[in-house]
Amino acid sequence: MTADPILTLSSDRNPQTEAVVSGGLAEFNKAVFGRIDSQTLDVLLRDPETGEIVGGLLGHSSLGLFFLDLIYLPEDLRGAGIGSRIITLAEDEARRRGCTAAFVYTVPFQAPGFYERHGYSRFGAIACPPAGATRIFFSKALD
Repeated sequence: MTADPILTLSSDRNPQTEAVVSGGLAEFNKAVFGRIDSQTLDVLLRDPETGEIVGGLLGHSSLGLFFLDLIYLPEDLRGAGIGSRIITLAEDEARRRGCTAAFVYTVPFQAPGFYERHGYSRFGAIACPPAGATRIFFSKALD
């Protein structure tokens, strides 16, 4: 590049943009770590009658860590042990992939107690608007 690059902001992400950024970072990481191993790790919850996805866990594994990105259960399925089954299945797969730790963040009105009951330890928090939306960070060793 001979001229200064142009910076733009975008609220829309397209597959080409994601491929350039994630692919570039993957190649850089491969040069440093000798491998690329980032992989989706989702556990989907389906309606038994329709097969439609009604909730689940979205995550990924990368360089020995399991990132639990999002988890959602419909309200009528909460408290029945399904969330525990989902997180156990995801952690077991993460271990199979060689992950040694898991990471998640949540907010006070979502599920910090759920993660604590499953062995996650709080290691930080960041206050942010709106009031009550503090991000709480948790990790868990997967040995």
